[in-house]
Amino acid sequence: MNFENILTETNNGITQVTINRPTKLNALNKDTIQELHEAFKAADKDKNTKVIILTGSGEKAFVAGADISEFANFSEEKGGKLAAKGQKILFDYVENLGTPVIAAVNGFALGGGLELAMACHIRLASDNAKMGLPEVSLGVIPGYGGTQRLPQLVGKGRALEMIMTAGMIDAETAKNYGLVNHVVAQAELMPLAEKMANKMMRNSSVAIAKAIKAVNAGLEEGKNGYKTEIKQFGKSFGTADFKEGTTAFLQKRTAEFPGE
Repeated sequence: MNFENILTETNNGITQVTINRPTKLNALNKDTIQELHEAFKAADKDKNTKVIILTGSGEKAFVAGADISEFANFSEEKGGKLAAKGQKILFDYVENLGTPVIAAVNGFALGGGLELAMACHIRLASDNAKMGLPEVSLGVIPGYGGTQRLPQLVGKGRALEMIMTAGMIDAETAKNYGLVNHVVAQAELMPLAEKMANKMMRNSSVAIAKAIKAVNAGLEEGKNGYKTEIKQFGKSFGTADFKEGTTAFLQKRTAEFPGE
């Protein structure tokens, strides 16, 4: 696929998706959001892709926010539709993807950028990363899931402090808050993401997808995570990956999962 605002590359089971708008600090506009949706959809359907790594081009920014010029003159109705569409085709879509997504956060992850990182399953950060939700300084609130995912990750008090002060936190603070899993030097960020991806690829991609579904259910209002876990656990017994995994264990050999 050819995109204007993102780059994609697949090697050895990993699809890297890079937001490539360096002159705009990789800010999200409607075209970039649509392209990301298409890239994630294609990678999820690609049997050669076991893990997706999302990052931003350059050393300054993962995503420095949304492209404010696109919605500065929106009405209430248009603003609501903007948030609803964005959440549906990108942020919620990524969170519920069966293929694991690792966000490699380099530099600024602000507003929609932090919201996108939070939608990913795991976040890694370079030591120069800065994160925040500055929307209230513009007279608006986070609209791509930030008011929901941030409290889940860091707790209500810290989330409200970040949102209401519109301030930024550094990478080490983000790690202490539980917002990111690991912090490394910028040169080590992508190697760490690839190392983690390779660990995931040794395991059953079918089981991983079911685990993502079960974990998400426990955080979703109106769903019973325990019931979802029981259902997905049971369904695992009907997969070729379960047969291979248990057979390999009993035969004391490394499993070669077919991904079915």
